[in-house]
Amino acid sequence: MDEDGAGIPGRGLPGPARRESRKLTGLDTVDDLSRRIVVALQQDGRASWTAIAAACGTSVPTVARRVQQLVADGVVRVAVMPRLGSTGPVETFFVRIGCRPGTQLEVAAQLVARDDVRWAALITGPYDIAVELVVDAGPTRYPKTMLELQTIPGVERWYSDLLLHVYKVSHDWSRQLLGDETGGGSQVAEPTLCEPSHLDQIDWAILAVLRENGRASFKSVADVLELNESTVRRRFERMTGDGCATVVTIVPAAALGLEAETVLTVSVEPAKLNEVADAMRRHRSVRYLAATLDGNSLLCEVIATSTKGLFEFTTSTLANLPGVVGWSASVELLSLKRGFVETPWWRDQLAEHLADDVAFEGFGVGSAGAEVGPRGQRGW
Repeated sequence: MDEDGAGIPGRGLPGPARRESRKLTGLDTVDDLSRRIVVALQQDGRASWTAIAAACGTSVPTVARRVQQLVADGVVRVAVMPRLGSTGPVETFFVRIGCRPGTQLEVAAQLVARDDVRWAALITGPYDIAVELVVDAGPTRYPKTMLELQTIPGVERWYSDLLLHVYKVSHDWSRQLLGDETGGGSQVAEPTLCEPSHLDQIDWAILAVLRENGRASFKSVADVLELNESTVRRRFERMTGDGCATVVTIVPAAALGLEAETVLTVSVEPAKLNEVADAMRRHRSVRYLAATLDGNSLLCEVIATSTKGLFEFTTSTLANLPGVVGWSASVELLSLKRGFVETPWWRDQLAEHLADDVAFEGFGVGSAGAEVGPRGQRGW
C-alpha cells in the first residue's frame, strides 16, 4: 500500500496484504496522487522518480510504483516522437468520415493501423470518425491516399480540409487540474519543424526504441542498439534541444476526471483570424489549434473539466472574442490515436462492453506496437 493510504491494487501480493485487483481503463478515474503524478509526467515524461516525488509531495518508491501500474494498466504511455518535417515536407488534412451503421469499429481499426494517420477519434455529430492525416507534400500524394481510405469497407461519406497553419499542440493540458485554466497569460510557442538533414540512422534507431518506452534509460537504449550510453544521451539531448524530438505523455482525459473532450470548428472573420487564434491558444483547456482552408475557420480541440466547463468556455471565452462568428462541435467519444501512437486504452475500453460481440473479434486488446518511421512525428 502507498504511504498515502490510497494505494494501487496489488498483483500477486501474499496473504491479507493482497487486495482485489481490477485493471484500470481510460474511463476509470485515478485518485488525487496519481493525477498529480500524471501532471508532472505531462510536463516532463522523462523526469526522474526523485523529481516527480518532490513535485508531488510523496516518496520515490510510491511514484515508481504508481507510474509502473498506470503504464501496465494502459492508462499512461510515454513516448519520444520526432517532429513534423523530419522526413521531408508534408501536408496535413483534417478528415471526417461517415460509416455504414455497425461498421465504425472495423473502419476505426483500419485507420489506426495506417502510419499516415496521426490522430483519430470516434465522434458525435453527422460523422462517426475524425482523423488527422499527414501525407508527403505534392499534388499526387493526397488524391492517392484519399482514394485508399475511401475504399475501406464501411466508409460511406467523407469530408476533408487542409490545415494551413498550426498555432498550438499541447501535451500539458492536465495542469488545469491544478486550477490554472488560462495558462497564466504566458506566451505559447508555436510548434517547430524539423528537417530530414537533422536526423541520421542512429537518431532514428534511438527514437524507435524510445517510442515504445519513452522512459527507457539511456543505458538500456544503448544496450539494445550496441552504442555507448553517452552517445545516446548526447544525441537525445541534441534532438530535443533542437526541437526535432519531443517527449509525449498520453493519458485519457476521463482518467483524470476531465469529462469533455470536444473538437470545435470556429468560424472567424478573415481579418481577425490570427487575433482570435492568439487569444484562444492562451487558454489552458485548448489542446490543439489550427487554421483550416475552408470557411475562414479555426480547428480547436478543447479538454474541459466538465460539460459545465465546456459551456463556460463557449459562452465566456468564444462568444466574447471579437471576430468569432460561430462554431460547430463534435464530442470525442473515444480517442484512438495521438501523435501517430495508438492509445493504449481504446481496445480495452471497447472490449469491456463488446467482449461477447462477434464483430469485435479480431480487434484484440491492448495497443499495437510499431517502429518509428516516416510517419513517426508528434501531433495531436
